[in-house]
Amino acid sequence: MKPRQQRMAIIFGGIVGLGLVVALVLNAFSGNMVFFFNPSQIAANEAPSGKAFRLGGLVEEGSMRREDDGLTVHFYVTDNAERVPVTYTGILPDLFTEGQGVVAQGKLDENGHFYASEVLAKHDETYMPPEVAEALEMAKGARPVASSLAQ
Repeated sequence: MKPRQQRMAIIFGGIVGLGLVVALVLNAFSGNMVFFFNPSQIAANEAPSGKAFRLGGLVEEGSMRREDDGLTVHFYVTDNAERVPVTYTGILPDLFTEGQGVVAQGKLDENGHFYASEVLAKHDETYMPPEVAEALEMAKGARPVASSLAQ
């Protein structure tokens, strides 16, 4: 091979290698990407069914109930316009209480029930996750959630 052909082969090989690295990095990002949805978006069928995402809002007052096993908890997450039933099996964060902000990661079934694999609670009196605060602000003008817990 002539020196010019060698340089072209090296440049071509470098471009192919760089393209492969970029493709692998983008694939890793898309596999680990988790989107955030609020209860109003879930009610509007904007959330994926059967795929992991984060649900954020407030734990509805009076909605929390524990099963006899001590680990399974059922509660509603609301944005003061809509509400979503959530089931979580595990140890809840110490700061998890009704009326407080929460972000739960998990999957939505075909019936609109959210099964959380992880629950995150706010960490002090003044902090609320930005996504939750924004979702509550957007739903502020919407209708209030009924206080009855029809199941």
